[in-house]
Amino acid sequence: MKHRIVFAILMSFTLSIFMSAWITYVNVGITENFIELWLNAWVLAWPAAGVISFIAGPFMHGFAQKIASKL
Repeated sequence: MKHRIVFAILMSFTLSIFMSAWITYVNVGITENFIELWLNAWVLAWPAAGVISFIAGPFMHGFAQKIASKL
């Protein structure tokens, strides 16, 4: 269980930081308040990504194993 929690925290952190930066860039471009907008988006995204990673992670891991075994 510890591994699952740590994995969800790290994966959600990584994905949310990059995805919120990308979407902020796509929506507003590089502006003088880009960092502020990006951090605001990230603060909202990380908890959601954490919950999703924790819940969906085991299912996606099993699904990926099934797909990989057929390739």
